[in-house]
Amino acid sequence: MTEVFFYHGATDKVAAACALLGGAYAQKKPMLVYTPDGELANNLDRQLWMQTALSFVPHCRADSPLANETPVLLTDNLEQPAQTERLMNLGHATPPGFERFQRLIEVVGQAEEDRHAARTRVKFYKDKGCDVHYFDLSKR
Repeated sequence: MTEVFFYHGATDKVAAACALLGGAYAQKKPMLVYTPDGELANNLDRQLWMQTALSFVPHCRADSPLANETPVLLTDNLEQPAQTERLMNLGHATPPGFERFQRLIEVVGQAEEDRHAARTRVKFYKDKGCDVHYFDLSKR
């Protein structure tokens, strides 16, 4: 069963995602990042490239020739996931096939639209029997 972690209350959703990806990379944990919104994916990619040299997170698109060698992959398509250990969702909808992953990380901003969509996903995951954990980023 997929374990779901909601990181909510982020003042900057992309910055929060970058910090979480940096932590996962430091622990040598691969991550597939589901970004169905192309503009958001480009923003995340830019932010990851702008990290300092000591906090740089190697990443690329999941369809890149370098994907097999890269710990963080960005994708808008989960039909053939590169790995099924960890998935980060930056979309508003439940990621298709999420149950294939051991862990699902949800990053939620403070915008009402983001919060409302997250509440819907929480209910969905709980109804499916997933363990759901919460971390409030607004208090950091």
